[in-house]
Amino acid sequence: MAWFLGLGITGVVLLALALIFDGLLEGTFEGALGGALDGWLSLPVVAGFVAATGFGGVLALGAAGAGPVTATAVGVVCGLGTAWLTYRLGRALMNDRTAVVPRGTDLVGTSGNVVTAIPADGYGEVLLRLAGQPVKYAARSAVPVARGTEVWVEAAPSATSVVVRPVER
Repeated sequence: MAWFLGLGITGVVLLALALIFDGLLEGTFEGALGGALDGWLSLPVVAGFVAATGFGGVLALGAAGAGPVTATAVGVVCGLGTAWLTYRLGRALMNDRTAVVPRGTDLVGTSGNVVTAIPADGYGEVLLRLAGQPVKYAARSAVPVARGTEVWVEAAPSATSVVVRPVER
């Protein structure tokens, strides 16, 4: 039983190392056997296999009273199942697509309100909505615009400024 317990503890230590040194050993086996083992020899998968093999063997020996050969078989089956689940979960997380990041150019054509008056030859501030969130931008305009006026974004020359014109109704 001590041998299986040692395997389980070793697997947990390997998993902790995988979390601490994320990706450090990933390139070691890259391209092994023509890429057939890519992902299968990652540290989390190996750690999951070793830990589940050890703890599965301990459970088979202690709880079921199985012999060493049966405990080894049970441990290996548990280890293979855990390794497969770890591999599939890792691939699912790596292939997860995120939403498109909003850019300043997405503001062109939107409306907002002036929060600091815009002089004819200077900057003021406008409150716009970017991806549903209120964001304050530096704004300039060809004509002076008073505070509280609704404006239309004509251009976004930088990530923090916009060119606006008053909305005419």
